[in-house]
Amino acid sequence: MDRQTIFALGATAVILLTVLELVRRRRLREEYSLLWLFTGAALILLSVWNAPLNLLSEITGVFRPTALFLVATAFFLVILLHYSTVLTRLAEQNKRLAQEIALLRQEVEQARQSQASPDHESRSEPG
Repeated sequence: MDRQTIFALGATAVILLTVLELVRRRRLREEYSLLWLFTGAALILLSVWNAPLNLLSEITGVFRPTALFLVATAFFLVILLHYSTVLTRLAEQNKRLAQEIALLRQEVEQARQSQASPDHESRSEPG
């Protein structure tokens, strides 16, 4: 094995171990770890199996280690796009929930005022 392959395997192993540790500590949900685990597995496969990287190197005109870096970058971009869509959805849900809470607070405040008004009036009448 050459130095680039050993480095790629080592770097990917560190990423995979980090992801597994984050899942174990419940700092990363399993559903999100799947993308990272799939990316790590693909990078390990490409590091060991040279044919796809050699083909990509020929097509793009770059060296084999650079081709592996391009594949890793593509995977990371897909992960970032996925997380961007998740964050967008969560931001929309957060906004909607904040609006519903504001409406509920307003209803509670109106209910309190309507309950306080008749009590206040009935106390002031006999006096």
